[in-house]
Amino acid sequence: MPRRRLSSAAGRVALLHAVAHIEFNAIDLAFDMAARFAPAIDAADLDADRFVADWIGVGADEARHFDLVCDRLKALGAAYGDLPAHGGLWEAADATADDALARLAVAPMVLEARGLDVTPDMIAKLKAVGDDESAGVLQVIYRDEIGHVATGRRWFDALCAARGSDPETTFKRLVRARFRGLLKPPFNTEARAAAGLPERYYAPLAGDAGA
Repeated sequence: MPRRRLSSAAGRVALLHAVAHIEFNAIDLAFDMAARFAPAIDAADLDADRFVADWIGVGADEARHFDLVCDRLKALGAAYGDLPAHGGLWEAADATADDALARLAVAPMVLEARGLDVTPDMIAKLKAVGDDESAGVLQVIYRDEIGHVATGRRWFDALCAARGSDPETTFKRLVRARFRGLLKPPFNTEARAAAGLPERYYAPLAGDAGA
């Protein structure tokens, strides 16, 4: 997609369309997490019912986000599906389809955590051009995504404990093996910390870029 300035309606539509695509895929990722990996959680003697309930809750949040963004697109004379979109989220899902720990590391703890990094800047830019309505939608998403990353971290730690694995070492190993590319700074360390994701987990993975 060509870069567009947010000062134009077309630029704001392009941004919101990209966000809608992310939220649409996030719905499926959350429900896939619940359905695909509940047996692995149960086999680890963890609370599979709680696991399913948590990820259904995340999926419901993502559906609400999708509706909010689609309503805003409609107000701007557009709709989801009007523009092309990438398949990167499902490429990541395919790469982690065989292992619950890998999916937890990549989906909430890398991909959703990336949203915590970039969303505040998008909110600020939308407010700067007077689009407070769109900024308000992204503010809702930003607030909820902190909880989603925290849910991923909590289950990642629980499954690591059940398998006798060190969470920090396992996270780094799985991201290097299963995530295509490098983690991109700058990081929103405050929001990531609020989600239970300390800098020592992800900063060394970004450092690989310099190496």
